[in-house]
Amino acid sequence: MKFAKKNVVVAAATLALAALLGLAGCSGNQQASEKSDESAQAPQAEQPAKEVQLQIFAANSLTKAMDEAQALYTSQNPQVTFADTQYEASGTLNEMLGAGQYADILITASKSTMDTAVTEGYVNADTNETMFTNQLVVVSKEGNTLGDITLQDIASGAYTVAIGDENVPAGNYACQSLTTVGAYVEPNGATGKDATGKGGQFSEVLQPKVTLGSSVGNVCRYAETGDVDLALVYTSDVYRFGGVEVVSIVPDDTHKAITYPGAVCADSAHAEAAQAFLEWCLTDPDCEKIWQKWGFELA
Repeated sequence: MKFAKKNVVVAAATLALAALLGLAGCSGNQQASEKSDESAQAPQAEQPAKEVQLQIFAANSLTKAMDEAQALYTSQNPQVTFADTQYEASGTLNEMLGAGQYADILITASKSTMDTAVTEGYVNADTNETMFTNQLVVVSKEGNTLGDITLQDIASGAYTVAIGDENVPAGNYACQSLTTVGAYVEPNGATGKDATGKGGQFSEVLQPKVTLGSSVGNVCRYAETGDVDLALVYTSDVYRFGGVEVVSIVPDDTHKAITYPGAVCADSAHAEAAQAFLEWCLTDPDCEKIWQKWGFELA
């Protein structure tokens, strides 16, 4: 009897322990299930945007405006920074891309140079868009007493003048304008908006008076220092460099429209980020103020 009684006690104790363990297990499983449900319902943490560095090739005349625009963009989008932006004559930028140099974005100072980039496959044609406009002006050293200078005055050879070379769109526009007064002659005789501003010759009267510059910045400096009497540059260059003043505005109907097309480069590793930046340049109100500050207008 004692043995049987002992077994009953042990069995009862075993059953009680099992019940307790079962309850604990159920409670643990319920808590785990609740935690799992809570985890499933909780919103996922937003993943940080991937950091991107964009390389831009841009026309010389955009230097100060583009630097300021890039700084503003990074302040609004800290994950996007910019490599050392290359500012060159538009033709030179195409030559750099043709030689295999890398860029995410190309912005030129003429439609013709962007057309070349499209034809050569340097950029994605679908992303090509006119971004800005500019104006061609005649400038002289600040404080000059020349008065209003016309294209006919320049053609007469009465003044020395600086003009961009064939790689410089501002020089092309200048030569187009000079065809209308016989001061520059193209091989096919085209004039004004039909001219290219390339491949021709200055008249015998003007040729000795012309100094060619490898960039519109150099052209402007020739006038600023007084090395030449006049220079044909963009309105934006007056804002950009100072030290010169406008003596006349070149009539728009004497040259092709001065536009700045932009496009994403065909080999860009950051095409989406590059496209986003170009769109921002055209739509952000604060960025528009930057373009206007430096003499550009949105197209």
